[in-house]
Amino acid sequence: MSRIKSPAELEAFRKEILAQRDPDKPCITLCSGSACNATGSGKVAAALELEIEKQGVTTEVVSRRTGCHGFCEQGPIVVIYPQGICYLKVQPEDIAEIISETIKKQKIVERLLYVDPNSGERATLEEDIPFYKNQKRLVLGSNRKIDPRSLEDYLAVEGYQALTKVLFEMTPEQVVGEVKDAKLRGRGGAGFPSGLKWDFARKAPGDQKYVVVNCDEGDPGAYMDRSVMEGNPFAVLEGLMIGAYAIGANEGYIYVRQEYPLAVANLTVAIEKAEEYGLLGKDILGSGFDFTIKVHRGAGAFICGEETSLLNSLEGKAGEPNARPPFPAIRGLWTKPTNINNVETWANIPMIINKGAAFFSAIGTESSKGTKIFSLVGKVNNTGLVEVPMGASLRDIIFKIGGGVPGDKKFKAVQTGGPSGGCLPEGLLDTKVDFDELSQAGAMMGSGGMIVMDEDTCLVDIARYFLAFLSDESCGKCTPCREGIRQMLKILTNMTKGLAKEGDIDLLFELAEATKGSSMCALGKTAPNPVLSTLKHFREEYEAHINEKRCPSLSCKALIDFYIDPEKCKGCGACFRKCPAEAIEGGKKRIHVIVQDKCTKCGGCHEACPAAFDAVNILSGVPVPEATPEEARAIG
Repeated sequence: MSRIKSPAELEAFRKEILAQRDPDKPCITLCSGSACNATGSGKVAAALELEIEKQGVTTEVVSRRTGCHGFCEQGPIVVIYPQGICYLKVQPEDIAEIISETIKKQKIVERLLYVDPNSGERATLEEDIPFYKNQKRLVLGSNRKIDPRSLEDYLAVEGYQALTKVLFEMTPEQVVGEVKDAKLRGRGGAGFPSGLKWDFARKAPGDQKYVVVNCDEGDPGAYMDRSVMEGNPFAVLEGLMIGAYAIGANEGYIYVRQEYPLAVANLTVAIEKAEEYGLLGKDILGSGFDFTIKVHRGAGAFICGEETSLLNSLEGKAGEPNARPPFPAIRGLWTKPTNINNVETWANIPMIINKGAAFFSAIGTESSKGTKIFSLVGKVNNTGLVEVPMGASLRDIIFKIGGGVPGDKKFKAVQTGGPSGGCLPEGLLDTKVDFDELSQAGAMMGSGGMIVMDEDTCLVDIARYFLAFLSDESCGKCTPCREGIRQMLKILTNMTKGLAKEGDIDLLFELAEATKGSSMCALGKTAPNPVLSTLKHFREEYEAHINEKRCPSLSCKALIDFYIDPEKCKGCGACFRKCPAEAIEGGKKRIHVIVQDKCTKCGGCHEACPAAFDAVNILSGVPVPEATPEEARAIG
């Protein structure tokens, strides 16, 4: 196919693609996102290609490597369409059976199906697995069906229909109006109305304007934007082009963090394909609209997720924020009006144009419309990417989709919004994922990180962890952020080491409020959230660390000791063999004793001790019983 010069040629090409595809022919899709690649998806793909040839089904089946399917801990994942048969943790040696049984004989390979950990029931279809069944995958929906490097695949799922509609049926003002009516709010964290942001840029004076994709997510455990960019880069490109047309821009930039090589690779191919077919470049589809895109790889600085820092980095300057106003929509890249949104925001645009503002705004809550992608990680059975309607409760996400907390442990808290988010207790699990409701609860939507914690998690140490991350990532440009975070971190570190003193909680509050109220950018303004939310909901833990030198969660190493109960020890030697510091004394069939001066508190002895004995105890805030000569006696 040569360069496409008109909407009619594009539609003819789409019909040609669809005519060549039999919807009833088995299509084996293999998740090939970063997570599944890490667990061997590449080897499975090689085995799949080999086995299709070997078993002589090259004309009877289609295979496709796709983007992330979301259920990352169960990868590599294979889904066979049109039925939607889902196989989990597939290995290269499983492929021969999948071809011979499922493809040739229409039989199910039972051992590869999802098994409900509570009921023991198996789910054959992807849509019947609780992790998927309770989601609404609008942005991620095509990830599991298309090859992210195939323009033909994207066209087959209505790709570029929105761009065609915009270029030939809508004015820039109408496009902005549609985004406004949809009530789309930016998915990068701030939740600012996207249509309003676009309108500012459109009305800003200047002949040269820019559009930018922010793919610099750096939250620990978050990978929403990465997976969208890896799995469906064409949707992001199409959304960006629609935004460019709406504000009057002819140049766009995609800022991708250095740690996302697969996203860059897939994006680069998508740009090349779009240019080859005339869907990018000069006079797109004969509309007179010109648009070019450049990809810029960031060095991995968390601060560059903040839009003015990102723009400074794009210009070759230090990634530091600028005071606002003026905002980028008025004075952005190279002082020109610039519209910048994150990956997920841009990916929503084609759907809004295709299905209409009313469709999008009918989903969600009064103030937060559409769906939101979350990275569900931590102490939860089903980890991965989840997409839910705005207004879904934290409880439903964690327990219906996530399958609850593993190991019969109790739920303790969930942290939403990345390192600058807040930790919410069990009593707030019915909070809805809504920009405003999460903020009122003391957390934030952020870009979509969601970390679940169980009873073994120390919230003081969690606050310390996030502030350590933010202290490292602060650019240091403004004093309140640089020094405020550092001093809060110092106090929290002392607490976890048993060095805190009376008055430290009040000092934390004072520092948090000062940092929040006077920092230049969102990093500093939101950095106190982990401290303020944990102080509000888990103050008793702070008080225990200060007043009793005790960690209630038995987590802070400096405040715990390991002790072998002589009444329970059976002299099996499991703890002795596990100890890397040779801090355990005892012999075969003799009671073992931990030499406290040698103990590094790694916890290996506690893990090694058989559950039936439960002889290794963790103590905090109480003296360790002194070893007596009798404890070295033989057992029995």
